[in-house]
Amino acid sequence: MKKNSSISNPGSSSTVSRVADYASITEALAAGNVFADKCPSRLILNHITSRWGVLVLVALLAGTHRFSGLRRKINGVSERMLAQTLQTLESDGFVARHSLPVVPPHVEYNLTPLGIEVAEQVRNLVDWIEQNLGRINLG
Repeated sequence: MKKNSSISNPGSSSTVSRVADYASITEALAAGNVFADKCPSRLILNHITSRWGVLVLVALLAGTHRFSGLRRKINGVSERMLAQTLQTLESDGFVARHSLPVVPPHVEYNLTPLGIEVAEQVRNLVDWIEQNLGRINLG
């Protein structure tokens, strides 16, 4: 349980949260703090919101896809970047990879329950962007 204590950084008006504010380091890591430079949540945020990560997650919301199907659906992604993105999202626990014992090899990808949760959040952002594209300055 997070305590409501914090310390002021000397010479700064900002408030700094400390691991000591939590009952344990495990609790501190579980809670996450995306604003802390060494928090693992930043890495996960990067994986989810990367150029191809967003598109893979949203594409897989439609159901199971083979690699070639994902590549066709996500225009502009190279084989290398799609493979790397799928491996990263798989290692994070968002995507499941199923290899079927056939020749030629047949591999399918789908979202895990955790992947569905995050993909729905990302889809909301994508939907908002598409609905508001006319109001956004494309610089």
